[in-house]
Amino acid sequence: MERYYQPEIETASLEQIKAWQNERLLKQVKHVWDNVPYYRKKMEEKGLTPDDIKSLDDLHKLPFLSKDDLREAYPYGLLAKPLSDCVRIQSTSGTTGKRVVAFYTQHDIDLWDECCARAIVAAGGTKDDVCQVSYGYGLFTGGPGLNGGSHKVGCLTIPTSSGNTERQIMFIMDLHATILCCTPSYAAYIGETMKEMGLTPDEIPLKAGIFGAEAWSEEMRRDIQNTLGIKAYDIYGLTELSGPGVSFECSEQTGMHINEDHFIAEIIDPDTGEVLPEGSVGELVFTSITKEAFPLLRYRTRDICKLTRKPCSCGRTHIKMCKPMGRSDDMLIIRGVNVFPSQIETVLLNKGYPANYQIIVDRVRSTDTLDVHVELTPEMLTDDPEVNERRQNELVSALRSMLGITAKVTLVEPKTIVRSEGKAVRVIDKRKI
Repeated sequence: MERYYQPEIETASLEQIKAWQNERLLKQVKHVWDNVPYYRKKMEEKGLTPDDIKSLDDLHKLPFLSKDDLREAYPYGLLAKPLSDCVRIQSTSGTTGKRVVAFYTQHDIDLWDECCARAIVAAGGTKDDVCQVSYGYGLFTGGPGLNGGSHKVGCLTIPTSSGNTERQIMFIMDLHATILCCTPSYAAYIGETMKEMGLTPDEIPLKAGIFGAEAWSEEMRRDIQNTLGIKAYDIYGLTELSGPGVSFECSEQTGMHINEDHFIAEIIDPDTGEVLPEGSVGELVFTSITKEAFPLLRYRTRDICKLTRKPCSCGRTHIKMCKPMGRSDDMLIIRGVNVFPSQIETVLLNKGYPANYQIIVDRVRSTDTLDVHVELTPEMLTDDPEVNERRQNELVSALRSMLGITAKVTLVEPKTIVRSEGKAVRVIDKRKI
């Protein structure tokens, strides 16, 4: 029996969903025009005023926002409310060290919590459940988002954050945790560790997992479900839009329902920006229609996927998105963290190295590994192992500071990284996802 956190919203008719979107879009365009000079200027450049947007049918006329805009407007340029009305920020790393900072009013946080509560209930969660949130807390949106959702549902919430796997397992077993929220790779690692400890799926109290923040395959889902004896649900979100809970999977596990009362989704051709018909594969674009402090209109996610309104057996009527199939830019997601080759390049150039490098990503024992091969210049060559070790340690430290995760650094001799006549092959991703 499928349960809903907000049944009247989650099973609303298409007419009702469109009515909400129409009304909220017009209000949001006016809000942004009045309060965000950066975006008003973008509209004026296209010869638009709020009066030109009369319904959803006019959404395509609005200018796009991209990560570049967020970087250019950092930190306050896209803020639509006075700072005195804002109660929190969340943040993600930017492409060259400038971070994406998202602002929230209390109302924004309440709505975000509700979106995450819908995801928990869709995974079978009730107030009788024990929900262990093993996403990172702090600036990362994973922990705070699911923590808030768990509170709304009324679950006993265990805010373990990520890491310290022994303690994670102790709490799962001692407090009989029934729902685990973390990245899929960390869930797989917890499962492997429990298996090594001799725990069978029957002995593990968990019944469901809500896993997101990185790409994962159906094979990985099967492995996690078998090892932990659970049903594993996908969840999707971006810091720029609020965080996890923009969309979530239901019991059907065939894509994620987008919370359409808060977000309008479009699929565009990444090259031309033209809106594509439903069912087409293209780049996902979101407009947030209820956010007060940081409302983004037509934000380009760079995620490639498709949307479908095919009726779902769970009874939810909101449009579904498939798992992202890739990206229209060069961003990598490693251990739930956004990593851009340009960030690594920035560190190398700042430290006096040439821009000849290669990034090798793999997944070992369910954990992503990041290995950066850095070419030395002829002048840098030395037989002194201490000098090379010091250089490596310096780069490891600088990369950790830039990316927020640890990378292994390998120094290689000049001209050993293959040169390309076309686009340099900077990234070798060996993960099976």
